[in-house]
Amino acid sequence: MQQQKVRVRFAPSPTGGLHLGGVRTVLFNYLFARQHNGEFVLRIEDTDQTRYVPGAEEYIIECLRWCGLNPDEGPHVGGPYAPYRQSERKAQYRQYAEQLVKDGYAYYAFDTPEELEEMRNKLKTAENPSPQYNAAARQQMRNSISLSAEETASLLEKGTPHVIRIKMPQNEEVGFTDLIRGHVQFNTSTVDDKVLLKADGMPTYHLAVVVDDYLMKITHAFRGEEWLPSAPVHLLLWKYLGWEAQMPNWAHLPLILKPDGNGKLSKRDGDRLGFPVYAMNWTDPKSNELTKGFRELGFLPEAFVNMLAMIGWNDGSGQEIFTIEELIQRFSLERVHKAGAKFDFEKAKWFNHQYLLHADNDRLAALFEPVLQEKNISATPEFVAKIAGLVKERCNFVNDIWEHAFFFFQQPESYDIAAVKPKWNDDKTQFFRNWAAVVEDHAEFTAVSLEESFKTLAASMNIKPGELQLPFRIMLCGGKFGPPVFNIAEVLGKHETIARIVKGLDAINA
Repeated sequence: MQQQKVRVRFAPSPTGGLHLGGVRTVLFNYLFARQHNGEFVLRIEDTDQTRYVPGAEEYIIECLRWCGLNPDEGPHVGGPYAPYRQSERKAQYRQYAEQLVKDGYAYYAFDTPEELEEMRNKLKTAENPSPQYNAAARQQMRNSISLSAEETASLLEKGTPHVIRIKMPQNEEVGFTDLIRGHVQFNTSTVDDKVLLKADGMPTYHLAVVVDDYLMKITHAFRGEEWLPSAPVHLLLWKYLGWEAQMPNWAHLPLILKPDGNGKLSKRDGDRLGFPVYAMNWTDPKSNELTKGFRELGFLPEAFVNMLAMIGWNDGSGQEIFTIEELIQRFSLERVHKAGAKFDFEKAKWFNHQYLLHADNDRLAALFEPVLQEKNISATPEFVAKIAGLVKERCNFVNDIWEHAFFFFQQPESYDIAAVKPKWNDDKTQFFRNWAAVVEDHAEFTAVSLEESFKTLAASMNIKPGELQLPFRIMLCGGKFGPPVFNIAEVLGKHETIARIVKGLDAINA
C-alpha cells in the first residue's frame, strides 16, 4: 500500500500581527514537511469577518517570506486545493452542516441574543457562573430539538435567522493519540454544543478546520495547546462526517510563556518588558498603533528562526546553533517538550549576536542602510561594510552598528579633553604634526603600516606609543571607545584621518 504524502498546514486568522508563537508553529510545520518530502500549505481562516483586519493577510505572507518559511500552496501562490481563503469556500460548508443536521448530529438553533442572555442569567449559579448551551440548556431553548418538525420547517421557510450547533452526546469518552502528549481522553459532558455554522452562513473554526483539513488531504495538524479543549468537537465531527479514517495526526505544541513562566507570553508583556513579540512591525489600521517586530529591531531571519526552534525543542546534543538544513535533518516531535517554555529575550539576543558575527559584511551594510537614510547620511556600501566588519563583534542587532560606529560617519563635535589634558605637552603636539606629514606621504594606508610608522616616530622622539594612542583615538572618535584605533584610521582614509588630527589638536590645545 502506498504511503500517503505528508501534508501540513498553517491556518492563521488575519486579525493582526503574527506572534512569535505562530511563527514557531509555522517552523515546526515547515521542518516536518521538508523532512518527509511533504507539502506545507498556508490557509487563511477568515470566517470571522467581524475580526478581519485589512492588510493582515499580506503581513502574514511577508513574515513567512522574511523567515524563509515559504509555503508550497496558499492564497498567494495557488495550488491544487484552491481557494485557500475560507471566506471563498463559504458555499461548501453549509452542505456539510446540513448533512450533520440530517443525520441527527447537529441541529438548527433560532435563539436571539436576548434569549441566550436570558438563559445564561437563569442558569447562572455560584458553582456554574458561565452556563453553557449544552444538553440541559438545549431543551429550554428554541431549536429543532425542542421544537416540532413543523415549527422548525416553518421558521426555516420564513428565513428566521439561525445557527447550526453540534449535538454533543452525554457522558461519552472520546480520545486520540497526540504526537507530543500521547493518549488524551475527554468526556463529552464537559463540552457545550458549539456553533458550527453562523447566521451569516459562515462556518466557525470548528466546522471549517475539519472540512478543509479533509478536502485538502492534511495528514498532520500542529497547533497550540490552547486548542486541546476543542479536540472533542473536532474528533466527533470527523466521526460524524464519516471521515474518521482520514483524520490528521495531531500535535498540540506547548505554549511560549512569559519570562517568569507565569502564563502565556502576550503583546502586553513585550510592551511592558521592552521586547517585541511579533515577527515584524505591525500597525493597527484602526488605532494606527505601532507594535514593533523582531525584523525591525535588527534580528537576522535565520537567527530568529534558530531561536524559535529552541523554544520548547532540542535535539538532545546540547548544540544550539543550527542552519535550516540541520534543523530539517534533526527535528523530531519526540523531542518537543510537553510543558510550556519560557521566552528569554537575553538568549534571543545571544542567538542574533552569534549570527551577526558570522554574517557577510556586505549584507550587514545593506541591512544598515535604512538607519543611515533616516539620519540623512550618505555612504558607499563598501565603506559601510568595512565598518560593519570592525564593530559587529560588539553588536546584538544590525541597528547597534550606529551606537558603536557613529563616529565613522561624522567628525566629532566634542572631545573628551579631560582624558588627555593632564599628560599633554608640546612634544605630543609636535608628534602629531610630524606624523600627519609622514602619513601624507604614505603610499600604503593600512592599519599595519600606520601602526608601524606611528611607533617608529614615537621612538625617535622618545615618547611612549601608549601615551599617544589614547589622544589619537579621541581625535578620531571624540572619546575612549571604538575598535582598534589604526583600523579606524584605515577605514576613514588618509584625507579624513589627517583632517581629524588637525581638528583634534586645535581642540586639545585651545
